[in-house]
Amino acid sequence: MPGYFDAATAAPLHPVAVQAMRAAFEVGWADPGKLYPVARQSRQLLDASLEVLAEALGAHRDELHLTAGGTEAAHLAIDGVQHTGAVVHSAVEHSAVIKAANGRAHVVPVDLYGRVDADAFATAVRTTDPAVAALQSANHEVGTTQPVAEVAAACREAGVPLYVDAAQSVGRQAVPGGWSLLSASARKWGGPAGVGVLVVRKGTRWADPRPMAPPVNVPLVVGAAAAVRAVVAEAEAESRRLGALVDRVRAGLVAAVTDIEVVGDPVDRLPHIVTFSCLYVDGEALLHGLAREGFAVSSGSACTADTLRPSHVLAAMGVLTHGNVRVSLHRETTDDEVDRFLAVVPRVVDRLRAEAGVVGL
Repeated sequence: MPGYFDAATAAPLHPVAVQAMRAAFEVGWADPGKLYPVARQSRQLLDASLEVLAEALGAHRDELHLTAGGTEAAHLAIDGVQHTGAVVHSAVEHSAVIKAANGRAHVVPVDLYGRVDADAFATAVRTTDPAVAALQSANHEVGTTQPVAEVAAACREAGVPLYVDAAQSVGRQAVPGGWSLLSASARKWGGPAGVGVLVVRKGTRWADPRPMAPPVNVPLVVGAAAAVRAVVAEAEAESRRLGALVDRVRAGLVAAVTDIEVVGDPVDRLPHIVTFSCLYVDGEALLHGLAREGFAVSSGSACTADTLRPSHVLAAMGVLTHGNVRVSLHRETTDDEVDRFLAVVPRVVDRLRAEAGVVGL
């Protein structure tokens, strides 16, 4: 997929996931809850896949709960713990976490890079008597990593369960331990859409708010497991490669485009995400301009369909909330694609500024 730079939304299917699902659709289509032979075959595939997922997430098999995706997993994590108490969370959590908090939240601000202060988060946990705390492992819009280990220690001391949204980290970076609940999404690591995982540590007071367990699509779970095993094995080398490419994008854009702002921590970040804003350019117009040049990117300032408001992440950081583009690379991204992107962006920006009557920058 030349020019596909939106892996933070969904990474291309890993080849091993495609192969595994093809095989599983042949032999794993039956209901794994039944007792006849073909169903037991599905059960064996499912159990083996869950063991792989558990190992990748640093969990036990019986701590895993399958969901329809990362958003549902986030809702279940909060809903299953929260009763009447507050939810302490960072100002840059995924919108699913914010919605699940349902107005009973104590929000911890972030700095210009999008990172919470661990001491401020710890103070909020100690003083607000929350039912649960939530801190993502790394931000989905700008890539900045969060002080999960420090916050987990404070939560443990206060007796408050910590939920970590690790959707962007799994398969790319190790997530510090100490959490009580953790969620992930298969399509972020090159698995199929429709598979999410919620891990609930033993001893955590959590009750599944779903009225009944949903049916399991065994071939999709098999594909998710195959993909995560492959990306974990590749993670160290891929992180170095993608990190170097993102460094080139950051430096190249600043050198080639005037009045550009690259946001997020330049060092303590995920290896595959970079977000920037070009002044005097509409973000949606820039996305369409890049699409015409063959590049699929996302916008950090895109209004959500249900709120029609700009990105809460960028607003919390105090950076521009309009005109932003998020680039997120993946295992199939090449050096040549990055070179072409760096050549295309200045040309598209210049054209859009000229169309807007902004010249001489």
